[in-house]
Amino acid sequence: MTSQNPIQTLPRNCTFDPRDWLKLARYWYPIALSREVSDKPLGAVLLDVPLVAYRVDGELVVADDLCPHRGVPLSLGKPTRDGLACAYHGLRFGKAGRCVHIPAQPNSAIPSKLHLNIYSTIERYGLIWTCLRAQNEPDIPNMPHWDDSDFQQIVCPSIDIFGFAGRQIEGFLDVAHFGFVHPETFGDPENTIVPPYKPRPTENGFEVEYRSAVGNYPIGKTKRGQKDFEWLRHFRIHLPFTATLTIHFPENGRLVIMNAASPVSAKHTRLFAPMARNFDKNLPVHDVYEFNKKVFEEDKVIVESQRPECLPLDPTLEAHITADRSSIAYRRALRDIGFSRFFTS
Repeated sequence: MTSQNPIQTLPRNCTFDPRDWLKLARYWYPIALSREVSDKPLGAVLLDVPLVAYRVDGELVVADDLCPHRGVPLSLGKPTRDGLACAYHGLRFGKAGRCVHIPAQPNSAIPSKLHLNIYSTIERYGLIWTCLRAQNEPDIPNMPHWDDSDFQQIVCPSIDIFGFAGRQIEGFLDVAHFGFVHPETFGDPENTIVPPYKPRPTENGFEVEYRSAVGNYPIGKTKRGQKDFEWLRHFRIHLPFTATLTIHFPENGRLVIMNAASPVSAKHTRLFAPMARNFDKNLPVHDVYEFNKKVFEEDKVIVESQRPECLPLDPTLEAHITADRSSIAYRRALRDIGFSRFFTS
């Protein structure tokens, strides 16, 4: 679906530097789980822009969460057979965001000004992705094994983090914090040394293959690692705020986690984390939800406490250690694609 009128002006109460906002609005982000948009409209916010998502005969529509008649959020509306009805005057909106009915004057022509401003959308990995200023084909990050029949696909509930998306992504890439932040889930406080690793540039960011003895088993259910087994964690970063991690388990097990940090605002991130795995496929999915939530909530405490809240791209503003290679590569990559202002404010 193509935008009728790609947004050109800043949203009200914009929390980003204007020039950075205009750049960020060109990228694709998830705003909701596909299963959340079924028989009712759903409100969401992306880059300070309120959005509404609804379906008409299975067709997805993402539009400004604003009735063009009198400015009431359409997410307060009710579903109808042909789309969505505004809660104030009952105006109905259908496919492609078109106004299809005005109850107060059902026999009159419908002005084009009553049609909604819609955005390009695509559904992938169980998520609804959109772009506020789409200019080319959708640039959705690749997720290994999502379409592999040998893997189980799991779409975890989203998690709200009251911090900047760049800080959250940097934490996801960080390999030195496992034993300190995650000792109750998978980290090992007795195994905190970070072996050497080296980021490699890619078309959309960079990738890292990190090998160590730190396992990824849930603590309390099994051992922390496995003797003589080298765990490989393969990170792939798709700028600006998405990364995937493939963890190589013993006996050819694979777990893939996508970390898609959707910037609700400069200080609020909605984290989406679809997963794919080729082991334990008979175990309850709810257990996966709970373990994933616990891990990310451990990170959430750290991200929400960091100061400055933004991600400093100037390398002189924070100290660095050798284990920070991924963090340094991430900040450099953001600078290389033109970001500098909000992140260093």
